Amino acid sequence: MTAVDNGHTHLRGPVLVIGTGLLGASIGLGLRRWGIDTVLSDPSPSAEAVARDIGAGRLLRDAEPGFAPELVVSAAPPDVTADVVAGALTDYPAAVVVDIASVKASVAADLATSGADLSRYVGTHPMAGREKTGPVAARAELFTSMPWVLCAPEAATGTAVKTAQALALDLGAVVSRMSVEEHDQTVAMISHLPQVVSSLVASRLQSTAPQALSLSGQGLRDVTRIAASDPSMWVQILGANASRVVDILYGVREDLNRLINTLEHPRADGARLDLAQLMSEGNAGQARIPGKHGAPPKAFAELTVLVDDIPGQIAKLLTEIGTIGVNLEDLRLDHSPGQPVGLAEISVVPNRRTELIEALTERGWKVVS
Repeated sequence: MTAVDNGHTHLRGPVLVIGTGLLGASIGLGLRRWGIDTVLSDPSPSAEAVARDIGAGRLLRDAEPGFAPELVVSAAPPDVTADVVAGALTDYPAAVVVDIASVKASVAADLATSGADLSRYVGTHPMAGREKTGPVAARAELFTSMPWVLCAPEAATGTAVKTAQALALDLGAVVSRMSVEEHDQTVAMISHLPQVVSSLVASRLQSTAPQALSLSGQGLRDVTRIAASDPSMWVQILGANASRVVDILYGVREDLNRLINTLEHPRADGARLDLAQLMSEGNAGQARIPGKHGAPPKAFAELTVLVDDIPGQIAKLLTEIGTIGVNLEDLRLDHSPGQPVGLAEISVVPNRRTELIEALTERGWKVVS
């Protein structure tokens, strides 16, 4: 297949993707959407075949003699990323090579001692994913509007950095640049800690009675959602970023000890104040998380609409909101346990909230808050 330049892409291709799991196959789908020649390689023949069959690209073993990619993307597991990158730099001496591993410092350290030509290498990390794994879970739009971090070594040429950036842009991502240390410290807080806490909370449910779990609300589902992630992947990620995660967990341990000490004597002088302070500190931290399009936190007003659990109701509600002329900033669905209804939690700009409530009520919707 010849390279395609349709005026819409930064890359010309071909692009070789090594590793056809969720992220690798999603990269293939995203590039193929623009007509970029994408070639796939994976140690697992079945993973390769699935990725090919869903349209993520053609297989390396079927490539033409002298195949020379413009870009090689290592989508291999973190514990073999450095070896895969070093091998690609040797095998394809004209290609830029990037990896998408979720830890960067350990990969950079291994590559620094490998003797590989790092002028053509850029470490990257797309901040996107799903709880599901494998090529069957891949989506072409997985990276759309998501952060994509570039961690270029000092030896990287301008061309290498530009090519790495082109990959992110062609997949619709938003590019950021960090050092490997800054990256690993950041993801330890915003990604690795939430995973650990979610898994620890979910582990407490193993012996919980089914009748108790039947009362679960959205809060428990929110906290434990990412606990469904692939354990083998997280063993590698946490092992590679252990020191940074441990530093954060020390602080969490202090907060837990403080909470335990307070709850052991809940009527002691100052106990209620301490509990209130702990909850308030959580409020303050949560409020710092940016909203839609990087908008200031808490920039939107919320309302909840009762929705019958029958086909077409959500679509009808969204259509009516559009007809009213109010822009939907965010939407979250919850379910009422044991009842044939759902709750649509809607976020809008504050000055349109009252108008939307009145208009939906007039149209027969029940707005409960």
